[in-house]
Amino acid sequence: MSQADYDLIVLGSGAAGLTAALTAADEGLRVLVVEKGQKIGGTSAWSGGQIWIPCNPHQQAYGKQDSRDKALTYLASMSNGLIDPDMAAAYIDGGLAMVQFLEENTPVKFSLVPDFPDYHPEQPGAASRGGRTLECPVYPYGELGEWAERVEKSPYYWPHVYFTVGETSLAQAVPDPLPIEEAQRRAANDERGLGHSLVGRLLRGCLDRGVAFLLGVGGKELVLDEARVAGVELADGQVLRARNVMLATGGFEHNEAFKKAYLRGPLQNAVSIDTNTGDGQKMAMRAGAMMGSMREAWWMPIVEAPLNAKGMMLFTGERTLPGTIMVNRKGQRFCNEAANYNAFGSAFHEIDQNSSTYRNLPCWCVFNQAFYDKWGFLDAQLIGTGDGHRQEPADWIARGQTLGELADRLGVPGDALEATVARWNAMVDKGADEDFGRGESYYDLYWGDPAHKGRKEATLGRIDGGPYYAAEVKSGALGTKGGAQTDTLGRVLDLDMQPIPGLYAAGNAMASMMGMTYGGGGGTLGPGMVFAYLAGRHMVGRN
Repeated sequence: MSQADYDLIVLGSGAAGLTAALTAADEGLRVLVVEKGQKIGGTSAWSGGQIWIPCNPHQQAYGKQDSRDKALTYLASMSNGLIDPDMAAAYIDGGLAMVQFLEENTPVKFSLVPDFPDYHPEQPGAASRGGRTLECPVYPYGELGEWAERVEKSPYYWPHVYFTVGETSLAQAVPDPLPIEEAQRRAANDERGLGHSLVGRLLRGCLDRGVAFLLGVGGKELVLDEARVAGVELADGQVLRARNVMLATGGFEHNEAFKKAYLRGPLQNAVSIDTNTGDGQKMAMRAGAMMGSMREAWWMPIVEAPLNAKGMMLFTGERTLPGTIMVNRKGQRFCNEAANYNAFGSAFHEIDQNSSTYRNLPCWCVFNQAFYDKWGFLDAQLIGTGDGHRQEPADWIARGQTLGELADRLGVPGDALEATVARWNAMVDKGADEDFGRGESYYDLYWGDPAHKGRKEATLGRIDGGPYYAAEVKSGALGTKGGAQTDTLGRVLDLDMQPIPGLYAAGNAMASMMGMTYGGGGGTLGPGMVFAYLAGRHMVGRN
Protein backbone atom coordinates (compact mmCIF):
# COMPACT_ATOMS: atom_id res chain seq x y z
CA MET A 1 0.00 0.00 0.00
CA SER A 2 1.20 3.51 -0.83
CA GLN A 3 1.88 6.34 1.61
CA ALA A 4 -1.42 7.97 0.60
CA ASP A 5 -3.44 5.01 1.87
CA TYR A 6 -5.15 4.88 5.25
CA ASP A 7 -5.56 2.30 7.95
CA LEU A 8 -9.18 3.45 8.35
CA ILE A 9 -11.63 5.52 6.38
CA VAL A 10 -14.70 6.58 8.33
CA LEU A 11 -17.74 7.59 6.28
CA GLY A 12 -19.75 10.03 8.37
CA SER A 13 -18.75 12.49 11.11
CA GLY A 14 -21.50 12.11 13.71
CA ALA A 15 -20.81 10.88 17.23
CA ALA A 16 -20.38 7.28 16.04
CA GLY A 17 -17.98 8.13 13.23
CA LEU A 18 -15.88 10.45 15.39
CA THR A 19 -15.71 7.86 18.18
CA ALA A 20 -14.42 5.21 15.77
CA ALA A 21 -11.87 7.62 14.31
CA LEU A 22 -10.65 8.76 17.72
CA THR A 23 -10.36 5.21 19.09
CA ALA A 24 -8.34 3.97 16.12
CA ALA A 25 -6.14 7.06 15.90
CA ASP A 26 -5.34 6.83 19.60
CA GLU A 27 -3.33 3.70 18.80
CA GLY A 28 -1.52 5.31 15.91
CA LEU A 29 -3.70 4.25 12.96
CA ARG A 30 -3.85 6.63 10.01
CA VAL A 31 -7.47 7.76 9.83
CA LEU A 32 -9.51 9.80 7.36
CA VAL A 33 -13.08 10.93 8.09
CA VAL A 34 -15.14 11.56 4.95
CA GLU A 35 -18.24 13.71 5.49
CA LYS A 36 -20.94 14.17 2.86
CA GLY A 37 -22.03 17.50 4.32
CA GLN A 38 -20.07 20.71 4.38
CA LYS A 39 -19.76 20.61 8.17
CA ILE A 40 -18.97 18.07 10.88
CA GLY A 41 -21.32 16.41 13.33
CA GLY A 42 -24.40 15.40 11.37
CA THR A 43 -27.59 14.91 13.38
CA SER A 44 -25.48 14.30 16.51
CA ALA A 45 -24.60 18.00 16.56
CA TRP A 46 -28.29 18.86 16.24
CA SER A 47 -29.29 16.63 19.14
CA GLY A 48 -29.47 16.92 22.92
CA GLY A 49 -26.16 15.02 23.05
CA GLN A 50 -27.15 12.46 25.68
CA ILE A 51 -25.99 8.84 25.76
CA TRP A 52 -27.73 5.92 27.51
CA ILE A 53 -25.09 3.84 29.28
CA PRO A 54 -26.17 1.33 31.98
CA CYS A 55 -23.64 0.60 34.74
CA ASN A 56 -21.76 3.79 33.95
CA PRO A 57 -19.03 5.01 36.34
CA HIS A 58 -20.94 8.17 37.40
CA GLN A 59 -23.82 6.33 39.06
CA GLN A 60 -22.08 5.64 42.37
CA ALA A 61 -21.65 9.30 43.23
CA TYR A 62 -25.44 9.70 43.13
CA GLY A 63 -26.19 6.47 44.97
CA LYS A 64 -27.70 4.82 41.90
CA GLN A 65 -27.88 1.04 42.06
CA ASP A 66 -27.41 -0.74 38.75
CA SER A 67 -26.03 -4.01 37.46
CA ARG A 68 -25.26 -5.84 34.26
CA ASP A 69 -28.02 -8.36 34.96
CA LYS A 70 -30.59 -5.62 35.56
CA ALA A 71 -29.72 -3.87 32.31
CA LEU A 72 -29.85 -7.11 30.31
CA THR A 73 -33.17 -8.01 31.95
CA TYR A 74 -34.58 -4.62 31.01
CA LEU A 75 -33.60 -4.94 27.36
CA ALA A 76 -34.83 -8.53 27.16
CA SER A 77 -38.18 -7.55 28.65
CA MET A 78 -38.87 -5.26 25.68
CA SER A 79 -37.20 -7.38 23.02
CA ASN A 80 -40.11 -9.19 21.34
CA GLY A 81 -37.36 -11.47 20.04
CA LEU A 82 -35.60 -8.64 18.18
CA ILE A 83 -32.70 -7.92 20.55
CA ASP A 84 -29.84 -10.39 20.26
CA PRO A 85 -28.59 -11.27 23.78
CA ASP A 86 -24.94 -11.28 22.70
CA MET A 87 -25.28 -7.82 21.16
CA ALA A 88 -27.03 -6.56 24.28
CA ALA A 89 -24.21 -7.91 26.47
CA ALA A 90 -21.58 -6.37 24.20
CA TYR A 91 -23.35 -3.04 24.48
CA ILE A 92 -23.56 -3.08 28.28
CA ASP A 93 -19.93 -4.17 28.70
CA GLY A 94 -18.64 -1.93 25.94
CA GLY A 95 -20.44 1.12 27.30
CA LEU A 96 -18.47 1.12 30.52
CA ALA A 97 -15.19 0.61 28.65
CA MET A 98 -16.00 3.38 26.15
CA VAL A 99 -16.84 5.95 28.83
CA GLN A 100 -13.67 5.14 30.77
CA PHE A 101 -11.51 5.32 27.64
CA LEU A 102 -12.89 8.69 26.52
CA GLU A 103 -12.76 10.29 29.95
CA GLU A 104 -9.24 9.10 30.72
CA ASN A 105 -7.69 9.90 27.34
CA THR A 106 -9.65 12.64 25.55
CA PRO A 107 -11.44 15.96 26.10
CA VAL A 108 -14.74 14.04 26.31
CA LYS A 109 -16.14 14.23 29.84
CA PHE A 110 -19.55 13.14 31.06
CA SER A 111 -21.89 13.98 33.90
CA LEU A 112 -24.99 12.16 35.06
CA VAL A 113 -28.54 13.37 34.43
CA PRO A 114 -29.35 11.79 37.78
CA ASP A 115 -33.14 11.47 37.86
CA PHE A 116 -33.99 10.96 34.19
CA PRO A 117 -35.89 7.62 34.18
CA ASP A 118 -35.60 4.89 31.58
CA TYR A 119 -38.32 5.19 28.95
CA HIS A 120 -40.17 2.10 30.24
CA PRO A 121 -39.65 2.46 34.02
CA GLU A 122 -42.14 -0.26 35.00
CA GLN A 123 -40.34 -2.96 33.01
CA PRO A 124 -38.15 -5.47 34.91
CA GLY A 125 -34.62 -4.20 35.35
CA ALA A 126 -35.44 -0.58 34.51
CA ALA A 127 -33.65 2.33 36.16
CA SER A 128 -37.02 3.77 37.12
CA ARG A 129 -35.55 6.75 38.93
CA GLY A 130 -32.70 7.43 36.55
CA GLY A 131 -28.95 6.90 36.45
CA ARG A 132 -28.28 5.58 32.94
CA THR A 133 -28.32 8.86 31.01
CA LEU A 134 -25.09 10.83 30.60
CA GLU A 135 -24.30 14.14 28.94
CA CYS A 136 -21.28 16.38 28.44
CA PRO A 137 -20.76 19.63 30.34
CA VAL A 138 -20.62 22.77 28.21
CA TYR A 139 -17.51 22.99 26.03
CA PRO A 140 -15.63 26.19 25.07
CA TYR A 141 -15.58 26.16 21.29
CA GLY A 142 -12.55 28.42 21.23
CA GLU A 143 -10.54 25.26 21.88
CA LEU A 144 -11.41 24.12 18.36
CA GLY A 145 -9.80 27.12 16.71
CA GLU A 146 -10.79 27.44 13.05
CA TRP A 147 -12.70 24.16 13.30
CA ALA A 148 -15.32 25.80 15.53
CA GLU A 149 -17.13 27.12 12.44
CA ARG A 150 -16.99 23.72 10.76
CA VAL A 151 -19.43 22.07 13.17
CA GLU A 152 -23.12 21.74 12.29
CA LYS A 153 -25.43 24.21 14.04
CA SER A 154 -28.71 22.80 15.30
CA PRO A 155 -31.80 24.37 13.69
CA TYR A 156 -33.76 23.43 16.82
CA TYR A 157 -31.51 24.97 19.48
CA TRP A 158 -29.19 27.46 17.78
CA PRO A 159 -28.22 30.01 18.99
CA HIS A 160 -29.52 28.94 22.43
CA VAL A 161 -27.02 26.13 23.00
CA TYR A 162 -25.32 27.36 26.17
CA PHE A 163 -27.04 24.94 28.56
CA THR A 164 -27.28 21.22 29.31
CA VAL A 165 -30.29 18.94 29.71
CA GLY A 166 -29.43 18.67 33.39
CA GLU A 167 -30.14 22.38 33.76
CA THR A 168 -33.74 22.11 32.51
CA SER A 169 -37.04 20.80 33.89
CA LEU A 170 -36.13 17.35 32.52
CA ALA A 171 -33.63 16.97 35.32
CA GLN A 172 -35.12 19.07 38.09
CA ALA A 173 -38.58 18.96 39.67
CA VAL A 174 -38.73 22.73 39.66
CA PRO A 175 -35.92 24.07 37.45
CA ASP A 176 -33.41 26.35 39.04
CA PRO A 177 -32.96 28.85 36.20
CA LEU A 178 -29.45 29.34 34.94
CA PRO A 179 -28.32 32.69 36.36
CA ILE A 180 -28.33 35.42 33.73
CA GLU A 181 -24.71 36.22 34.48
CA GLU A 182 -23.67 32.61 33.88
CA ALA A 183 -25.69 32.38 30.66
CA GLN A 184 -24.06 35.59 29.42
CA ARG A 185 -20.62 34.36 30.40
CA ARG A 186 -21.09 31.12 28.49
CA ALA A 187 -22.38 32.93 25.42
CA ALA A 188 -19.44 35.36 25.50
CA ASN A 189 -17.01 32.45 25.84
CA ASP A 190 -18.94 30.32 23.31
CA GLU A 191 -19.32 27.45 25.80
CA ARG A 192 -21.84 25.15 24.13
CA GLY A 193 -23.86 22.30 25.57
CA LEU A 194 -26.11 19.56 24.14
CA GLY A 195 -24.91 17.83 20.96
CA HIS A 196 -22.54 20.70 20.27
CA SER A 197 -20.53 19.81 23.37
CA LEU A 198 -20.36 16.10 22.56
CA VAL A 199 -19.33 16.62 18.94
CA GLY A 200 -16.90 19.42 19.80
CA ARG A 201 -15.13 17.31 22.39
CA LEU A 202 -14.90 14.29 20.07
CA LEU A 203 -13.63 16.49 17.25
CA ARG A 204 -10.93 18.00 19.46
CA GLY A 205 -9.80 14.49 20.39
CA CYS A 206 -9.58 13.53 16.72
CA LEU A 207 -7.64 16.65 15.78
CA ASP A 208 -5.19 16.05 18.63
CA ARG A 209 -4.44 12.63 17.13
CA GLY A 210 -3.93 13.80 13.57
CA VAL A 211 -7.19 12.51 12.10
CA ALA A 212 -7.70 13.94 8.61
CA PHE A 213 -11.05 15.22 7.33
CA LEU A 214 -12.54 15.46 3.84
CA LEU A 215 -15.78 17.46 3.75
CA GLY A 216 -18.43 17.97 1.11
CA VAL A 217 -18.31 14.57 -0.59
CA GLY A 218 -20.00 11.29 0.21
CA GLY A 219 -19.16 7.67 -0.38
CA LYS A 220 -20.55 5.89 -3.42
CA GLU A 221 -19.26 2.33 -3.38
CA LEU A 222 -16.89 0.10 -1.47
CA VAL A 223 -13.74 -1.11 -3.19
CA LEU A 224 -13.42 -4.88 -2.76
CA ASP A 225 -10.39 -7.09 -3.33
CA GLU A 226 -11.35 -10.79 -3.33
CA ALA A 227 -14.27 -10.18 -0.94
CA ARG A 228 -12.14 -8.00 1.34
CA VAL A 229 -12.70 -4.27 1.70
CA ALA A 230 -9.82 -2.34 0.17
CA GLY A 231 -11.16 1.21 0.11
CA VAL A 232 -13.95 3.51 -1.05
CA GLU A 233 -15.03 5.15 -4.27
CA LEU A 234 -16.40 8.59 -3.51
CA ALA A 235 -19.28 10.36 -5.23
CA ASP A 236 -16.83 12.67 -7.06
CA GLY A 237 -14.95 9.70 -8.57
CA GLN A 238 -12.00 9.63 -6.17
CA VAL A 239 -10.85 6.16 -5.13
CA LEU A 240 -9.26 6.00 -1.68
CA ARG A 241 -7.62 2.82 -0.48
CA ALA A 242 -7.74 1.66 3.13
CA ARG A 243 -7.38 -1.52 5.18
CA ASN A 244 -10.63 -0.78 7.02
CA VAL A 245 -13.82 1.15 6.29
CA MET A 246 -16.39 2.25 8.87
CA LEU A 247 -19.93 2.97 7.69
CA ALA A 248 -21.31 5.72 9.96
CA THR A 249 -23.39 7.59 7.40
CA GLY A 250 -26.65 7.73 9.35
CA GLY A 251 -30.06 6.43 8.36
CA PHE A 252 -32.22 6.48 5.23
CA GLU A 253 -35.06 8.68 6.49
CA HIS A 254 -34.62 11.14 3.61
CA ASN A 255 -34.76 8.43 0.94
CA GLU A 256 -38.40 8.09 -0.14
CA ALA A 257 -37.86 4.83 -2.02
CA PHE A 258 -36.18 3.17 0.96
CA LYS A 259 -38.87 4.41 3.34
CA LYS A 260 -41.61 2.87 1.21
CA ALA A 261 -39.68 -0.36 0.75
CA TYR A 262 -38.65 -1.02 4.33
CA LEU A 263 -40.43 0.90 7.11
CA ARG A 264 -43.32 -0.71 9.01
CA GLY A 265 -45.36 2.48 9.02
CA PRO A 266 -45.52 6.05 7.74
CA LEU A 267 -42.63 8.41 8.33
CA GLN A 268 -43.99 11.75 7.15
CA ASN A 269 -41.03 13.86 8.20
CA ALA A 270 -37.68 13.44 9.92
CA VAL A 271 -35.91 15.95 12.13
CA SER A 272 -32.46 14.72 11.08
CA ILE A 273 -29.92 16.21 8.72
CA ASP A 274 -30.88 16.06 5.03
CA THR A 275 -27.77 14.09 4.00
CA ASN A 276 -29.16 10.91 5.62
CA THR A 277 -30.25 9.25 2.40
CA GLY A 278 -29.07 5.68 2.98
CA ASP A 279 -25.63 5.89 1.35
CA GLY A 280 -24.08 3.48 3.84
CA GLN A 281 -26.96 1.04 3.50
CA LYS A 282 -26.56 1.04 -0.29
CA MET A 283 -22.82 0.40 -0.06
CA ALA A 284 -23.33 -2.40 2.44
CA MET A 285 -25.96 -4.11 0.27
CA ARG A 286 -23.79 -3.92 -2.82
CA ALA A 287 -20.98 -5.54 -0.83
CA GLY A 288 -23.25 -8.45 0.11
CA ALA A 289 -24.09 -7.44 3.68
CA MET A 290 -26.94 -8.87 5.71
CA MET A 291 -29.32 -6.07 6.68
CA GLY A 292 -31.31 -5.77 9.88
CA SER A 293 -33.85 -3.58 11.72
CA MET A 294 -34.83 -2.07 8.37
CA ARG A 295 -38.49 -1.70 9.38
CA GLU A 296 -37.69 0.39 12.44
CA ALA A 297 -36.96 4.02 13.21
CA TRP A 298 -36.38 6.16 16.26
CA TRP A 299 -39.98 7.38 16.09
CA MET A 300 -40.82 10.93 17.12
CA PRO A 301 -44.10 12.86 16.74
CA ILE A 302 -43.48 16.20 15.09
CA VAL A 303 -45.37 19.38 14.30
CA GLU A 304 -44.72 21.18 11.05
CA ALA A 305 -44.37 24.85 11.90
CA PRO A 306 -42.57 27.90 10.43
CA LEU A 307 -40.39 28.30 13.50
CA ASN A 308 -36.94 27.31 12.22
CA ALA A 309 -35.02 26.48 9.07
CA LYS A 310 -36.36 22.91 9.04
CA GLY A 311 -39.99 24.01 9.34
CA MET A 312 -40.73 21.44 12.02
CA MET A 313 -40.48 20.91 15.76
CA LEU A 314 -40.03 17.84 17.94
CA PHE A 315 -43.31 17.33 19.78
CA THR A 316 -42.25 16.08 23.19
CA GLY A 317 -43.16 18.28 26.14
CA GLU A 318 -46.41 20.02 25.21
CA ARG A 319 -48.46 16.84 24.78
CA THR A 320 -47.55 15.73 28.32
CA LEU A 321 -48.76 18.91 30.04
CA PRO A 322 -52.11 18.97 31.87
CA GLY A 323 -54.85 20.40 29.64
CA THR A 324 -53.96 18.73 26.34
CA ILE A 325 -55.29 15.66 24.54
CA MET A 326 -54.75 14.22 21.09
CA VAL A 327 -57.57 13.18 18.77
CA ASN A 328 -57.76 11.41 15.42
CA ARG A 329 -59.97 12.10 12.41
CA LYS A 330 -62.95 10.60 14.27
CA GLY A 331 -62.51 13.18 17.02
CA GLN A 332 -61.49 10.49 19.49
CA ARG A 333 -58.47 10.01 21.75
CA PHE A 334 -56.26 7.12 20.66
CA CYS A 335 -53.19 7.03 22.91
CA ASN A 336 -51.45 7.88 26.13
CA GLU A 337 -50.32 11.36 25.13
CA ALA A 338 -47.51 11.37 27.73
CA ALA A 339 -45.85 8.14 26.57
CA ASN A 340 -42.22 8.25 25.42
CA TYR A 341 -41.82 9.47 21.87
CA ASN A 342 -40.52 6.23 20.36
CA ALA A 343 -43.36 4.14 21.79
CA PHE A 344 -45.75 6.88 20.69
CA GLY A 345 -44.85 6.09 17.08
CA SER A 346 -46.72 2.79 17.16
CA ALA A 347 -50.02 4.68 17.50
CA PHE A 348 -49.47 6.09 14.02
CA HIS A 349 -49.05 2.60 12.51
CA GLU A 350 -52.43 1.19 13.50
CA ILE A 351 -54.48 0.16 10.48
CA ASP A 352 -58.25 0.55 10.17
CA GLN A 353 -59.24 -2.89 8.90
CA ASN A 354 -62.29 -1.61 7.02
CA SER A 355 -60.71 1.26 5.11
CA SER A 356 -57.08 0.01 5.00
CA THR A 357 -55.99 3.47 6.12
CA TYR A 358 -53.93 4.53 9.09
CA ARG A 359 -56.52 4.90 11.83
CA ASN A 360 -54.84 7.79 13.67
CA LEU A 361 -53.62 9.96 10.84
CA PRO A 362 -54.30 12.80 10.54
CA CYS A 363 -54.41 13.75 14.22
CA TRP A 364 -54.26 16.89 16.34
CA CYS A 365 -53.23 18.08 19.78
CA VAL A 366 -56.18 19.95 21.34
CA PHE A 367 -55.90 22.61 24.05
CA ASN A 368 -57.62 25.83 25.04
CA GLN A 369 -56.90 29.44 25.88
CA ALA A 370 -56.38 28.75 29.57
CA PHE A 371 -53.66 26.26 28.69
CA TYR A 372 -52.04 28.71 26.31
CA ASP A 373 -52.13 31.52 28.85
CA LYS A 374 -50.15 29.36 31.27
CA TRP A 375 -47.83 27.38 29.02
CA GLY A 376 -47.82 28.82 25.57
CA PHE A 377 -47.23 26.30 22.80
CA LEU A 378 -44.47 25.61 20.30
CA ASP A 379 -44.76 29.19 19.08
CA ALA A 380 -44.17 30.68 22.54
CA GLN A 381 -41.64 30.17 25.29
CA LEU A 382 -42.87 28.44 28.46
CA ILE A 383 -42.72 31.67 30.44
CA GLY A 384 -45.98 31.50 32.33
CA THR A 385 -48.10 34.64 32.24
CA GLY A 386 -45.30 37.16 32.38
CA ASP A 387 -44.77 40.10 30.08
CA GLY A 388 -44.02 39.29 26.46
CA HIS A 389 -46.27 36.22 26.20
CA ARG A 390 -48.28 35.93 22.99
CA GLN A 391 -51.99 36.63 23.46
CA GLU A 392 -53.04 33.73 21.22
CA PRO A 393 -51.40 31.04 19.10
CA ALA A 394 -49.98 31.77 15.67
CA ASP A 395 -52.16 31.50 12.57
CA TRP A 396 -50.92 28.04 11.59
CA ILE A 397 -52.74 26.60 14.64
CA ALA A 398 -56.46 25.89 14.05
CA ARG A 399 -58.97 27.52 16.38
CA GLY A 400 -62.64 27.78 17.28
CA GLN A 401 -64.69 29.60 19.90
CA THR A 402 -66.44 26.30 20.63
CA LEU A 403 -65.46 22.67 20.25
CA GLY A 404 -68.01 22.36 17.46
CA GLU A 405 -66.42 25.24 15.58
CA LEU A 406 -62.96 23.76 16.08
CA ALA A 407 -64.22 20.38 14.84
CA ASP A 408 -65.53 22.04 11.65
CA ARG A 409 -62.10 23.56 11.04
CA LEU A 410 -60.45 20.16 11.47
CA GLY A 411 -63.05 18.20 9.53
CA VAL A 412 -63.85 15.88 12.43
CA PRO A 413 -67.30 15.07 13.89
CA GLY A 414 -68.27 17.81 16.32
CA ASP A 415 -70.37 15.63 18.59
CA ALA A 416 -67.52 13.13 18.87
CA LEU A 417 -65.01 15.82 19.82
CA GLU A 418 -67.36 17.25 22.42
CA ALA A 419 -67.94 13.78 23.89
CA THR A 420 -64.20 13.10 23.92
CA VAL A 421 -63.42 16.28 25.86
CA ALA A 422 -66.31 15.63 28.27
CA ARG A 423 -65.06 12.11 28.98
CA TRP A 424 -61.52 13.38 29.44
CA ASN A 425 -62.65 15.99 31.96
CA ALA A 426 -64.65 13.38 33.86
CA MET A 427 -61.62 11.07 34.06
CA VAL A 428 -59.43 13.96 35.24
CA ASP A 429 -61.91 14.56 38.04
CA LYS A 430 -61.62 10.87 38.99
CA GLY A 431 -57.83 11.12 38.89
CA ALA A 432 -57.40 8.26 36.41
CA ASP A 433 -57.21 7.91 32.62
CA GLU A 434 -59.35 4.80 32.31
CA ASP A 435 -58.91 4.61 28.53
CA PHE A 436 -55.15 4.78 27.95
CA GLY A 437 -53.51 4.92 31.38
CA ARG A 438 -51.96 8.37 31.06
CA GLY A 439 -50.27 9.16 34.35
CA GLU A 440 -49.89 5.54 35.43
CA SER A 441 -46.22 5.29 34.44
CA TYR A 442 -43.55 7.19 36.32
CA TYR A 443 -42.25 8.31 32.93
CA ASP A 444 -45.52 10.17 32.32
CA LEU A 445 -45.20 11.91 35.66
CA TYR A 446 -41.59 12.88 35.13
CA TRP A 447 -42.67 15.11 32.24
CA GLY A 448 -45.64 17.47 32.32
CA ASP A 449 -45.96 20.25 34.89
CA PRO A 450 -42.63 20.40 36.77
CA ALA A 451 -44.39 21.79 39.84
CA HIS A 452 -46.23 18.46 40.16
CA LYS A 453 -43.49 16.12 38.96
CA GLY A 454 -44.14 12.60 40.24
CA ARG A 455 -47.89 13.15 40.73
CA LYS A 456 -50.79 12.65 38.32
CA GLU A 457 -51.48 16.38 38.38
CA ALA A 458 -48.33 16.71 36.30
CA THR A 459 -50.15 15.40 33.25
CA LEU A 460 -53.89 15.17 34.00
CA GLY A 461 -55.76 18.46 33.57
CA ARG A 462 -59.23 19.52 32.44
CA ILE A 463 -59.96 21.36 29.19
CA ASP A 464 -62.64 23.87 30.18
CA GLY A 465 -63.88 26.77 28.06
CA GLY A 466 -62.80 28.30 24.77
CA PRO A 467 -61.38 29.47 22.61
CA TYR A 468 -60.10 26.02 21.64
CA TYR A 469 -57.03 25.28 19.54
CA ALA A 470 -55.54 22.31 17.66
CA ALA A 471 -52.16 21.70 16.05
CA GLU A 472 -51.70 18.84 13.60
CA VAL A 473 -49.18 16.20 14.68
CA LYS A 474 -47.41 13.93 12.19
CA SER A 475 -45.50 10.67 12.30
CA GLY A 476 -41.82 11.56 12.34
CA ALA A 477 -38.49 10.19 13.44
CA LEU A 478 -35.08 11.18 14.73
CA GLY A 479 -33.69 8.75 12.16
CA THR A 480 -34.10 5.20 10.90
CA LYS A 481 -32.64 2.16 12.70
CA GLY A 482 -31.92 -0.16 9.80
CA GLY A 483 -28.53 -0.93 8.35
CA ALA A 484 -25.80 -3.50 8.00
CA GLN A 485 -25.99 -6.38 10.45
CA THR A 486 -22.88 -6.57 12.62
CA ASP A 487 -21.36 -8.84 15.21
CA THR A 488 -20.36 -7.80 18.73
CA LEU A 489 -17.16 -6.22 17.39
CA GLY A 490 -18.94 -3.97 14.91
CA ARG A 491 -17.88 -6.11 11.92
CA VAL A 492 -20.40 -6.15 9.07
CA LEU A 493 -21.76 -9.64 8.35
CA ASP A 494 -22.52 -11.13 4.96
CA LEU A 495 -25.61 -13.17 4.03
CA ASP A 496 -24.06 -16.24 5.65
CA MET A 497 -23.54 -14.22 8.85
CA GLN A 498 -19.77 -14.20 8.37
CA PRO A 499 -17.67 -11.01 8.77
CA ILE A 500 -16.75 -9.12 5.61
CA PRO A 501 -13.04 -8.47 6.26
CA GLY A 502 -12.27 -4.81 6.83
CA LEU A 503 -15.87 -3.56 6.88
CA TYR A 504 -17.51 -2.10 10.02
CA ALA A 505 -20.68 -0.18 10.80
CA ALA A 506 -22.02 1.91 13.68
CA GLY A 507 -24.76 4.40 14.46
CA ASN A 508 -27.83 4.47 12.25
CA ALA A 509 -25.95 2.86 9.35
CA MET A 510 -25.77 -0.30 11.50
CA ALA A 511 -28.73 -2.56 12.26
CA SER A 512 -29.78 -1.28 15.67
CA MET A 513 -29.31 -3.79 18.48
CA MET A 514 -32.27 -2.07 20.20
CA GLY A 515 -34.80 -3.75 17.91
CA MET A 516 -38.09 -1.86 18.11
CA THR A 517 -37.49 -0.27 21.50
CA TYR A 518 -35.65 2.69 23.03
CA GLY A 519 -33.94 2.19 26.38
CA GLY A 520 -33.81 5.72 27.70
CA GLY A 521 -32.55 9.25 27.11
CA GLY A 522 -29.54 8.91 24.79
CA GLY A 523 -30.62 5.50 23.50
CA THR A 524 -29.71 6.49 19.93
CA LEU A 525 -26.24 7.96 20.42
CA GLY A 526 -25.25 5.48 23.14
CA PRO A 527 -25.23 2.31 20.99
CA GLY A 528 -23.72 4.23 18.08
CA MET A 529 -20.72 5.32 20.11
CA VAL A 530 -20.28 2.00 21.93
CA PHE A 531 -20.12 -0.15 18.80
CA ALA A 532 -17.94 2.45 17.08
CA TYR A 533 -15.54 2.15 20.02
CA LEU A 534 -15.60 -1.67 19.90
CA ALA A 535 -14.98 -1.57 16.17
CA GLY A 536 -12.09 0.85 16.60
CA ARG A 537 -10.49 -1.41 19.19
CA HIS A 538 -10.83 -4.40 16.87
CA MET A 539 -9.24 -2.50 13.97
CA VAL A 540 -6.25 -1.72 16.17
CA GLY A 541 -5.72 -5.43 16.80
CA ARG A 542 -6.32 -6.28 13.16
CA ASN A 543 -3.65 -3.81 12.05
